[in-house]
Amino acid sequence: MSSEAMSGHEEAVRRANAAIQEYTLSAEGWRSSPSETLRRVLADLLHWCDDTQRDFDKALAGARERHAEESSGE
Repeated sequence: MSSEAMSGHEEAVRRANAAIQEYTLSAEGWRSSPSETLRRVLADLLHWCDDTQRDFDKALAGARERHAEESSGE
């Protein structure tokens, strides 16, 4: 793994740790069981994945349109 990729991985791990700490150290986290806290973290990650996928799909559709326009103009 390149140092740039490792750095990105380490940053992702830091963000994940911060998110888990926020859940577990919050008042709500203390009222919830560890499994409930984990379910909440995973649900939030799934929401993030959905948002990211929508953004990607939109960008991909735009790229396909541009590609088609450029290909028809040749």
